[in-house]
Amino acid sequence: MKKTSIKMGILTMAVLALTTISCKDGNKEEAPIPMSSEMQLEDGTNNGDSERLMANNSGNSASEAIIDNYLKIKNALVADNQEEAAKAGGLLISDFEKFDKTSYSSEEQKELTDIIEDAKEQAEHISESPMDHQREHFDILSKDVIDMIAITGTDKKLYQDFCPMYNNKKGAQWLSSTEEIKNPFFGSKMMNCGEVQKEIN
Repeated sequence: MKKTSIKMGILTMAVLALTTISCKDGNKEEAPIPMSSEMQLEDGTNNGDSERLMANNSGNSASEAIIDNYLKIKNALVADNQEEAAKAGGLLISDFEKFDKTSYSSEEQKELTDIIEDAKEQAEHISESPMDHQREHFDILSKDVIDMIAITGTDKKLYQDFCPMYNNKKGAQWLSSTEEIKNPFFGSKMMNCGEVQKEIN
């Protein structure tokens, strides 16, 4: 009898404990909405962080479009295709104009403004020049895009390549989405001239 009543007592206590815990959990489920909004109002970090993240994402999508059209120019020059390089140059001008710098620090914004101004000018020349001049402007454009990515970052895997023979052997850099060297400065004349300097991502 004593054992049965002890067991019943333990069972009753267990049920009560479970009921109490589940009630507390129930209260917790109701609380998150006001609690989280209070936390955001107190220090503002959640709101600010999410806005900055959204802005960075929109900046990144614009920089991804820039990289895509930059790579189209590179591939056209590799293929000795002046017309395709000019077309991609025209698209790149528009991409630079759409780029939103507001999510970056004031110092980064200043750097990005300088880079984009110069890069846009190079893209304009590429859109309207013969092949030799396209390659000259692609050399400067590549430096600009490399500098831009250093600030904005990218989700793409890229290779920074270097040709030691271009520009009277001063050399020139470019970006590629493949590890294999395909030289945009010489095209079919010296397709494999160059080396990978570093991987980005």
